[in-house]
Amino acid sequence: MSWQLERGATVGPGGTVTFSVWAPRAEKLNVSLLGADGKPRAELPMERGERGVFTARTDLGQAPVGTDYSFVLPDIGPRPDPVSRCLPAGVHGPSRIVDPAAFRWNDERWKGLPLEELIFYELHVGTFTPAGTFAGVEEKLSYLRDLGITAVELMPVNTFPGARNWGYDGVGLYAPHQAYGGPEALRHLVDACHARGLALFLDVVYNHLGPEGNYLGDFGPYLTDRYRTPWGQALNFDGEESDEVRRFFVDNALHWLTEYHVDGLRLDAIHGIFDFGARHVLRELADAFHGEAARRGRKAWLVAESDLNDPRVIRPAEAGGYGLDAQWSDDFHHAVHTLATGNRRGYFSDFGRAADVAKAVTNGYVYDGLYSNYRKRRHGAPSAAEPGVRFVIFNQNHDQIANACQGKRLAQVAGIDKQKVATAVLFVTPGLPMLFQGEEYAEDAPWDYFTSHTDEKLAEAVREGRHQEYLHLQEEGASASCWADPQAPQTFERTKLRWQTVDQPPHAEVLAFYRALVALRRRLAPLRNGRKDLTRAEADEAARLITIRRDDPSGAAVFTVANFGDRPAAVTLPKDARWKLALATSPGGAAPSGDAFSVPAATAYIFERAG
Repeated sequence: MSWQLERGATVGPGGTVTFSVWAPRAEKLNVSLLGADGKPRAELPMERGERGVFTARTDLGQAPVGTDYSFVLPDIGPRPDPVSRCLPAGVHGPSRIVDPAAFRWNDERWKGLPLEELIFYELHVGTFTPAGTFAGVEEKLSYLRDLGITAVELMPVNTFPGARNWGYDGVGLYAPHQAYGGPEALRHLVDACHARGLALFLDVVYNHLGPEGNYLGDFGPYLTDRYRTPWGQALNFDGEESDEVRRFFVDNALHWLTEYHVDGLRLDAIHGIFDFGARHVLRELADAFHGEAARRGRKAWLVAESDLNDPRVIRPAEAGGYGLDAQWSDDFHHAVHTLATGNRRGYFSDFGRAADVAKAVTNGYVYDGLYSNYRKRRHGAPSAAEPGVRFVIFNQNHDQIANACQGKRLAQVAGIDKQKVATAVLFVTPGLPMLFQGEEYAEDAPWDYFTSHTDEKLAEAVREGRHQEYLHLQEEGASASCWADPQAPQTFERTKLRWQTVDQPPHAEVLAFYRALVALRRRLAPLRNGRKDLTRAEADEAARLITIRRDDPSGAAVFTVANFGDRPAAVTLPKDARWKLALATSPGGAAPSGDAFSVPAATAYIFERAG
């Protein structure tokens, strides 16, 4: 039997609405139904059931779809539903009754995409287009499809305080943000993606809750002081009364899968999830998510962001793992970024060698039990045996750009030529490549952290915290302009993509290169087979040069030369095949001739086996 969400306000058969909420700390609870003027017009008593689950049922005549409501807690007052499907007035306002079945889907034939076919494009709804809405994203889907993208990944769209935010401060985890268009517009976007052959992934946050508008503690012990995260209290996944907390997050994943037809979830910073029970909550979530997708005849995937370098995260359950399908590869990013930019600040101090890039290409983790000078301990475990498709690889993402001075992107820090070399390595590595919005045409708008908290004390605390994070940059000689006030509206406005520049030099030439590179990956079997066992990479430290050989059981082969250095470097092609040039990062330059040749500085060549 297919899963259905039971908590919150559920429109059922026979014209009924059932309200359900877990509130073990309350002895009494009512549902307040609001009128069009926002004032209470009726109050329904709720019945307390087993383990503090309260329910009430009425008919659609009394509580029609679109009615706003709150739960009234004794001695506290009205609070939004923890499982609100819609929060029309934001995190502090009432919930709204939504009927998911009312949307007319057109994706009956859509069964999802195989994991190995995923090419991700991470975007922020509020800054991706001038409109800053789901509908705005929909208008760019043909552009993304023509680029060769197969999976659109949205940064968190759950309801967060204010109108401007990255989304990781969300508290309305079931309610798509109203400023983006709300529930109906998100469903329409997913449907439109599927009509174009695109998968849609959501970034979700299961490691903490935002500080503003977080009323879950009024209902039950969602948070615990037993552990601490970088963002405050940890979620209670293994303490007393944790069963319903676990259910809240597992249900959330299933809710996106079933009510919004998403193709996968990116789980934010799972190293901030603490669970020492016999069955980890991530294993429970993966079993439920994959099981429900299978019941519906669909492919759906879970991708973790993890700082652990622990292969258990991506190993199947039968091998003792959590059963997640893939994870973001920070080691790949750090290895390529340091080689391209020379930046050795902070956690980049562990990287900077050409051999690090070669190891990230062939193994996955660079730190697989090695001693980390930055961490002052050994870090990670071996991952060479894990398939390439278990790693989502990238040269830029929302965190890494914002951590740089002035939110500068890779092209601004290293130059366009080296960005193209790094991208060539990205697309010939046996992982799942991901681009960040605007990367494909070397967008020069900065990408900074921004918020719009309505609590002034919290806003000031966030402002000061972000300022402190940038002090080290000033100590290293950067100007005070490195720091952008996250609360300032202009910080948000200046991060919006400048689409008017796409057809102008040098952006048009960069976009053409990205399109050709994505097409090459999709055409050549060695580049899409994910076979790390058929991948060889070698590094020349003195020249800062990488060579990567990819083979396929069909006999096809690809050989890539990537020169990150500032001088030409000598290279000899493998002798076991005849090679022809498939793509170069500098199309106007002279093509190499013969088996031995010189690779210009900041240049990459990709060869395919001829005949």
